[in-house]
Amino acid sequence: MPTRSHFPKARTALLLVDTINPFDFPGGRAFAQKSLRVARAIAGLRDRASRAGIPVIYVNDNLGKWRSDVDALVTFCCRRDMPGAPIVELLAPRKADYVILKATLSGFHHTPLDTMLRLGEVRTLIVTGFAADNCVLFTAADAYMREYRLAVPRDCVGAKTPDALRRALKTMTELFGAKTTASSHLRLSHGR
Repeated sequence: MPTRSHFPKARTALLLVDTINPFDFPGGRAFAQKSLRVARAIAGLRDRASRAGIPVIYVNDNLGKWRSDVDALVTFCCRRDMPGAPIVELLAPRKADYVILKATLSGFHHTPLDTMLRLGEVRTLIVTGFAADNCVLFTAADAYMREYRLAVPRDCVGAKTPDALRRALKTMTELFGAKTTASSHLRLSHGR
C-alpha cells in the first residue's frame, strides 16, 4: 500500500491504542503473555480495515521518550528483554498507517488526533488496544465527548484482569454507547 502524505476521507477509522508497548511494568510479563491472543485479533482487524480502505491510526504512549520517533519506540519495545516484544513485532505500524504519540492516558489530550479525524470527516471510531480499563477507556471517553460513534471489539482489547476488562467494556457500552461485539461481527466499510 502506498504511503499517504495526507489523511484520507473516511467515515470510519481504526485506532490501535498503546499496542507499541514494552509491558515492562509490574505484572506486565503475565499481561503480555495473555495479550498475545488479543494482539492477533487486532492484527486481523487491522488487515481487514486496510483492505476496506479504513485508515489505521496508532495512538501510542511516547513512553517518556520526547523525540516523537516511533521507529525508536518500536526498536526499544522489541528488545529481547521486553515482555511485549512479540506483540510489538506482530503489530508494528506499516508505512501506510498513521501514528500519533501521546503523553497521557487519552489519545485526544494535547494531540492532533481530533484535528486529523475531523479533516478526514471520520464519524465512527473502532478502538482497540491496551489496557481496556486505562488508556482505551480514556480515549473512548474523549471520543464520546467529541460525538464520535464507537465500536470497541471485545476480542481486540486487553486488561490485566478479566474483571477489569468486564468493567471497562460495561462502562463503554452503558455510558458511551459503544458496540462491544467481537471483531468478526464488525461490518467494515470505507464509506466514501
